[in-house]
Amino acid sequence: MSETTHDRSVAVTAPTSPDEGLTAAELAAKYGLSVSGARPSLVEYVRQLWDRRHFILAFSRAKLTAQYSQAKLGQLWQVVTPLLNAAVYFFIFGVILEADRGMEREVYIPFLVTGVFVFTFTQSSVMAGVRAISGNLGLVRALHFPRASLPVSFALQQLQQLLFSMIVLFAVTVAFGSYPDLSWVLIVPALALQFCFNTGLALIMARAGAKTPDLAQLMPFVMRTWMYASGVMYSIPIMLADKPQWIADTLQWNPAAIYMDLVRFALIDGYGSEWLPEHVWAVAGGWALLFAVGGFVYFWKAEERYGRG
Repeated sequence: MSETTHDRSVAVTAPTSPDEGLTAAELAAKYGLSVSGARPSLVEYVRQLWDRRHFILAFSRAKLTAQYSQAKLGQLWQVVTPLLNAAVYFFIFGVILEADRGMEREVYIPFLVTGVFVFTFTQSSVMAGVRAISGNLGLVRALHFPRASLPVSFALQQLQQLLFSMIVLFAVTVAFGSYPDLSWVLIVPALALQFCFNTGLALIMARAGAKTPDLAQLMPFVMRTWMYASGVMYSIPIMLADKPQWIADTLQWNPAAIYMDLVRFALIDGYGSEWLPEHVWAVAGGWALLFAVGGFVYFWKAEERYGRG
């Protein structure tokens, strides 16, 4: 367009843009633009996570291999660490405090070692989950992938570590008179349910830790309190026999105690169903479903915020 000015010269004006007056959202819709790193739908997010399954598995294996790469004993520390913890707890709780009351020594030692190994599975998954995002910001900011891959891979890493350690747990159990039978098959669904629970909890802690990195400094105290309250070193029904029943019930129904008791029941001949709360398998499944689904959705809702700011 052009027009004549007062001095008879011709001024050219730019034509009006067809996008003039449109908002940013309207412009994006007009030209098919989308927000970089926007959160996909839940179904699409699950599909993306499944597509990255090979990465998740490879990443967990690499982390497991690198964990003790600088130590001379290498991967043996996966077994030595919980065994040393069990030895310390046995000396303090089994010998000095007599927390083995009501149990034969042949039952208490496998009971204690099983509790330490199984609780460590949950404890390590939580601690790894807290740092899953905040400790891998370079990877998160450099590559585009579903961020849930990280806490899931860390939970998988802890499962692989536990399975490696189970060889020693089986040896301890047999050494104290509990031999393999059909009940040992129950270990598979018990650990599968615990893995689902741990993964959901790791996802929750990953989102919390991404927002508040200092949470990683607090969690060891939380986990230690949880361990002492879950009957790792003692039988909850026996130790709390003189206390109000609701206290024992509360501690027995907490998920850490549930999964430990299921593995103990499967492995130890002298640890029968009378030690378990009612409907224990239903409760174990309920905890696993609640945390796996709830934790996944909770983590997914903040997907576009990870690694920013």
